[in-house]
Amino acid sequence: MKIHERIEIKPNVMFGKPVIKNTRIMVEQILRKLSGGMTIQEIIKDHPHLRPEDIFAAQEFAADYLAAEEIAFA
Repeated sequence: MKIHERIEIKPNVMFGKPVIKNTRIMVEQILRKLSGGMTIQEIIKDHPHLRPEDIFAAQEFAADYLAAEEIAFA
């Protein structure tokens, strides 16, 4: 998988889940907010230290992660 400059994974931060670099905001949280209908502006209002590029990085990370997964069909 490629390097994502705005995403980090550390075993001692949020149980090793991918987070926005230098935060405790998980990529999963960002994706769930987007899937729930929140806009980028609403997410940034909730987390003012985030930038739109962080939201895009979370989406890109998820897409790259899924692209590398093998899906088994029953």
